[in-house]
Amino acid sequence: MSTTLNDRLRELLEPLAAKAGVDLEDVKLGKVGGRRVLELVVDADGGVDLDAVAELSRGFGEALDASDLMGEGEYRLEVGSPGVDRPLTLPRHWRRATGRLVKAALTAGGEVTGRVLEADEDGVLLEIPPVKGRGKAKEQRYAYPELGKARVQVEFNRKAAEELDEAVEETVTSEEEEA
Repeated sequence: MSTTLNDRLRELLEPLAAKAGVDLEDVKLGKVGGRRVLELVVDADGGVDLDAVAELSRGFGEALDASDLMGEGEYRLEVGSPGVDRPLTLPRHWRRATGRLVKAALTAGGEVTGRVLEADEDGVLLEIPPVKGRGKAKEQRYAYPELGKARVQVEFNRKAAEELDEAVEETVTSEEEEA
């Protein structure tokens, strides 16, 4: 059985990522300006900070240098976290998008936009906003096979979750005081 270089790289590096508590999401080997570039994308629940990326980069580099997978030539190693435009393809991607607004194609046709309330191994619960701001938001559960291409939507005007929680708490407190 033949395996690609990307498969062999993943086989070498995935255990190191797992030991560090992160998922190795993507391995891409390409050329930029005649120079080989190995791009590794890592992620974890709660995200990956710069210190973790630096530590992973050192560990990956040492493992690559100790192996013969990259050969004798020079290459550039880039380790980073996925951008906001990464497609949501696995249950862990959906779980990590909890609280975020997403847009997904429906396999039956059409699309849905909603906020991820929860995600498990079988599907996702979305809060669907009312049409044109009228009515109430509704919750809809989708099994992953019902969803096609999906991505997190960038929200420039959304308050941080903490600010929203504080605003709700203040409203409840003031209503209780009035009663």
